[in-house]
Amino acid sequence: MATPTVVTDETFNQEVLKSDTPTLVDFWAVWCGPCRMVAPVVDEIAREQLGKLKVMKLDVDENQNTAMAYGVMSIPTLILFKNGQPVERIVGFRPKGDMDKKILPHLD
Repeated sequence: MATPTVVTDETFNQEVLKSDTPTLVDFWAVWCGPCRMVAPVVDEIAREQLGKLKVMKLDVDENQNTAMAYGVMSIPTLILFKNGQPVERIVGFRPKGDMDKKILPHLD
C-alpha cells in the first residue's frame, strides 16, 4: 500500500527535484485542520497512482527553507513537480475530483 513519504529541506533536492517520476508534495503542519482533512485524499491519490506518481509530505514548521523557496504562504498547499519544476499548485482543501483534474494530465 502506497503512502506519502516524508521529505525535508535536506532531502528535497534528491527526492523531488531530481526525481524521474512526477512528485506531488503536500506542504502541511501538525496543527493545521484543513491539512488533516486533505491527508486522506492525498493518501488515496498515492495509492491510486502508485508507480506513476511519488507523493511526499513536507512539514512547513520543521522545513521552512523549502516552504519559503516555493512561496508557500498558506497550508495545505500541494505542488506537483515534474522534471524538477513546479507544474501545478493546489491551495487549501479541494475535493478529490478537483485534485485529479489538476494532477492526472501531468502523469504519463
